[in-house]
Amino acid sequence: MKACLNGDRSRADHPGVPITPIELAREAAAAVRAGAQALHIHPRGADEKESLRWDDIRVAVDAVRAACPGVPVGVSTRQEIVPDVWERLALLAEWDRGPDFASVNFHEVGAEQIADLLIERGIEIEAGLFTPAAAEDYVAWGGPFTRVLVEAIPGVSPGEDGLAAAQATLAVLATTDVVVHGENEWAWPVLRWATSQGYGVRVGLEDMLSGPDGEQVRGNADLLGYL
Repeated sequence: MKACLNGDRSRADHPGVPITPIELAREAAAAVRAGAQALHIHPRGADEKESLRWDDIRVAVDAVRAACPGVPVGVSTRQEIVPDVWERLALLAEWDRGPDFASVNFHEVGAEQIADLLIERGIEIEAGLFTPAAAEDYVAWGGPFTRVLVEAIPGVSPGEDGLAAAQATLAVLATTDVVVHGENEWAWPVLRWATSQGYGVRVGLEDMLSGPDGEQVRGNADLLGYL
């Protein structure tokens, strides 16, 4: 079970969203106490926007590692953080001592190059698959990975139903050793289904802002408590 602590959310979305390294460390420790076995974070710069600058990545990852010794810590490389793929690759090439893993979304331009670069830097890959077409690209790439993340994202994944979207992507894969999750209105239905099928799951404020029946939550640990 993985905790996704903040994503691209802001405090305007939910007051419990962790932004600073200190807040990320506090939320990470609470999530681990609630049962999280891995952590996914989106480090921010001084302007509180998502960042791929090594200085911002390092400070956030070090803070979370100090709070949660031995728990794998991963970050995002998503296109929206730095839209230009060449600029993104240049920033990733500066990561001197990276996180344990990084997610690479295979529907994005340059995904294979980003994955190859991270592997060269000793950072393991979490393949983010939003669509069946992305899953086909990932299978064609064929590189090593830590885990496969099947993601049902409203407005991105095909269809109007999270379960159908996740199942369509899963059908492309030969492995069942995957983490499955949904986002926003698809989050809890997909999570319940994935848990019933024995898939790995992720939970956190990146994916959902309330409990399965709309209950208010204080933070990530409360969300993990519903599992």
